[in-house]
Amino acid sequence: MNACLTIRLLTLLLSLSSGCHGQGNQPEREATGKEIVGGPFENRELMYIGMPEPINAVDTSAGWHQTGQKLLITGTIYQPDGKTPAPDVVLYYYHTDVHGYYASQEGLDKRVARHGYIRGWVKSDAQGRYAIYTVRPAPYPNNTMPAHIHPAIQEPDIEDAYYIDEFVFDDDVLLTSAKRQALENRGGSGVLRLVESGNLQIAEHDIILGLNIPHYPITVPPRIESGRRVGEDVLSFTPYHAWGPDKGSRTCPICRYGRHHGILYFVGNAPNWTDIRKWLRYLERESRQRGKYLKGYFIYGNDHAYNPKDRTTTLENLGKTLGLAHTALTLVPSFSDQVSDVYLNRINPTVESTLLLYRNRTIIDKFINLPPSPDNFDIISKRLDATRSEFADFPEPHPQ
Repeated sequence: MNACLTIRLLTLLLSLSSGCHGQGNQPEREATGKEIVGGPFENRELMYIGMPEPINAVDTSAGWHQTGQKLLITGTIYQPDGKTPAPDVVLYYYHTDVHGYYASQEGLDKRVARHGYIRGWVKSDAQGRYAIYTVRPAPYPNNTMPAHIHPAIQEPDIEDAYYIDEFVFDDDVLLTSAKRQALENRGGSGVLRLVESGNLQIAEHDIILGLNIPHYPITVPPRIESGRRVGEDVLSFTPYHAWGPDKGSRTCPICRYGRHHGILYFVGNAPNWTDIRKWLRYLERESRQRGKYLKGYFIYGNDHAYNPKDRTTTLENLGKTLGLAHTALTLVPSFSDQVSDVYLNRINPTVESTLLLYRNRTIIDKFINLPPSPDNFDIISKRLDATRSEFADFPEPHPQ
C-alpha cells in the first residue's frame, strides 16, 4: 500500500474499544413466533462465537494473508435518516476464500465451521466509520451465484442482530441485471464499486440502519413518497437527451457518469416552469464549478399529451434560452415507462418535483417538492461537500 493511502486512512479511521452486545433470548423468541427485528436469521448465534473484547473500527481478516486480490471495504454506518453517523455498531462479516470455499484452519471453533475461518468484526467509531482489510472472495465453484460477503449488524440499543444485503461486486459478470433488481436493499445497496490503488481494490460502502429491515423499531410519519430510498441504488435507465453533452442519444446517466456525484431532477405531470428554470440555473452553476465531480440531469416525464417531437423542441428551446452547457435536459414518455426502465426508480408523477442526489450510484439524499430558494441551494451544496469521496481522485476502475 502506498504511503499516501496509509496516511489518509490513518486520519480517516480511528480504533475504539467497548463491550460487545449479547444475543439475549433471540432463539427462544424465534421459536415462539414472536416478531424480532430483521425476521428469521439462520445461524444468528454464530456471529457471537469468538467475538473479541474490545472490537476496533478497523479489522484485518485472516484472509488478508491469502494469495489473491487485496480488498479494503470502508465507509460510514448511519442512523435511519441516512445522514447521522451511528457509533458503536458491530458489523460481523464472513466470506469464502480465494477458491470459493468456507475453508477451515487449525484452531477454528467447530461451531462456526460453516462460516469458515475468514470472518471478523468491526465496531463503528465516534463518526460511524469502519474499515475491513481482507481478500476478495471467489464465487462458489460450479455455481452462478455472484461472489459475496455475508454481513450482519448488532446495534447497541436493539436486542436483535439482523443481516443486511450481502456485499457483491459491481464488476462481477455473475451479477446480472435481473439479480441486481432482485436485491432487497437491507441496510442499503450491497453492491461494492471498486477503485484501485496499486494492488489494493477499495470499496467505499455506507450502511443505513433499519433500511428495509422488517419489524425495525422506528416510526416514520406518513408522507408523500417518490423515488427509491436513501441508501438504495439509482437503477439504470435510458432517457432521451434533448439537450446537453449527450444530445440526441439515449445515454444512461448512471452507467456513464455514476462514479461521482449526480443530481437527478425529475418533473412529471405538474411542471412549474418558473421553478424549473431556477433549479436548472443552479444545477448549471454547480456543474460548472465542480467539473467532472458532478453531473446534473433534468428528466421530464409528463404523460399528459405526450408528443416526443414537441417535447424535444420544448427542452431544446429551454436549453438555448438558459445557455446550458453542462446540464442535460432529458425526457421519457412517463415515469411508468418500461422501455427506458425509468419505472425502476419509483418516481411519483403527481408530485411537482423529485430531487435525487447520488454518489457512486447510491442515493445519498432525496428531496420532494423542494422550492428553489437560496437556502435550499445551500443545503444541497453543503450535502455534496459533506459526502465527497475520500478516494475521488483515485484512478477510475478499469472498464469491464
